[in-house]
Amino acid sequence: MSYSFMSPPNAARFVLSNATVPAVTVAGFTGPSSEGLMRADIVVADGLIKDILPAGSAPAEFAKADMRDGMVWPTFADMHTHIDKGHIWERRANPDGSFMGALEAVRADREANWSADDVRKRMEFSLRSAYAHGTSLIRTHLDSLAPQHRISFEVFTAVREAWKDKITLQAVALFPLDAMADDAFFADLLMVIRDAGGMIGGVTQMNPDIDRQLDKLIRAAADNGLDIDLHVDETEDKQVLTLKAIAEAVLRNGFTGKVTAGHCCSLAQQDEDVAVATIDLVARAGISVVSLPMCNMYLQDRHAGHTPRWRGVTLLHELSAAGVPTAVASDNTRDPFYAYGDLDPVEVFREAVRILHLDHPLDTAARVITTSPSAIVGRPDIGCIAVGGPADLVLFSARRWSEFLSRPQSDRVVLRKGKVIDRSLPDYRELDTVIGA
Repeated sequence: MSYSFMSPPNAARFVLSNATVPAVTVAGFTGPSSEGLMRADIVVADGLIKDILPAGSAPAEFAKADMRDGMVWPTFADMHTHIDKGHIWERRANPDGSFMGALEAVRADREANWSADDVRKRMEFSLRSAYAHGTSLIRTHLDSLAPQHRISFEVFTAVREAWKDKITLQAVALFPLDAMADDAFFADLLMVIRDAGGMIGGVTQMNPDIDRQLDKLIRAAADNGLDIDLHVDETEDKQVLTLKAIAEAVLRNGFTGKVTAGHCCSLAQQDEDVAVATIDLVARAGISVVSLPMCNMYLQDRHAGHTPRWRGVTLLHELSAAGVPTAVASDNTRDPFYAYGDLDPVEVFREAVRILHLDHPLDTAARVITTSPSAIVGRPDIGCIAVGGPADLVLFSARRWSEFLSRPQSDRVVLRKGKVIDRSLPDYRELDTVIGA
């Protein structure tokens, strides 16, 4: 059995002394660092971060919890998830682990089972897991073909209200862009998104009408004051590169809202000149890119009897070097698109370091699950350690990167407004009545 490595004082004011913090997550404090890690004392008062001081210099009269160089992180931002389809694997597995198998399995399960009660129970289970792991912001895509768009957005709105003091929730409508040809459906979808304070998304696919579809989507977003978050080029097919078309459409339409592109897998299959030119367009268009390394690696280059030859992820280093805002996120959880996962950003970060080579050095790597996704989704106040901000922190016994990345950190301590939360994870047996086990 795992036990927490320390217990912060149960006091209105206390100090997390001799802490190690990822410098990229800290605002308003600088000090000597090694591979992006600094030592500091973090003063907590009345649920807020009152001060950040050099290690060992906090006022003696405050109660102290000696971190003994253990790490302190801000709570996490998970900016691309699918909590509407989470945890259906036992009910509707993907027969071959392929992308097309996942599409068909989800479609069948959605049409057969996604009542408001079913969606809410699975959403709540996911949020309880994410909260226990230390997440304070989640953006979820919601399958939005009729009639599911009305069911899921109504459930999401209720769940967002119920969880508003624990996790900030955002929602994106997910649908194939050719569904916009049905004017009545598209008008209704836009109304649902507006009423829910959501965003418009979609799946881009190469076809003769892609430019017209993108223009229509962008005009609708502009007319309705909506940001855009798209599923893009989730394929190994080198011939598919809608990311370029998206960037050109954003520039062509002069769109000033936020645009995010998820996946962008096929970018890594392009010849160098095509990749460089596309990345330049993405940077000029102000598009952000989120990589989903665990799901991308699971689905891409999967063929029966074939060992995968590539990692399935986008050109994150090259995009970042070009000034494109980048992040990583969980994506799917225990559903036909990804059979595993628990909405734990520490797992996502650990795997992203390995899959995307975010290491050597790791100086700024911590940003990909903290400050970068928070900034991309318009909440830079979340996912950082700053004086005056809430004492929403995650404490680890690990002192250095090798320690942090070599174990799952199951003994972490999560503070919300300076108070230790119950980190008990929900039991999968609670889903038995939902998935029919």
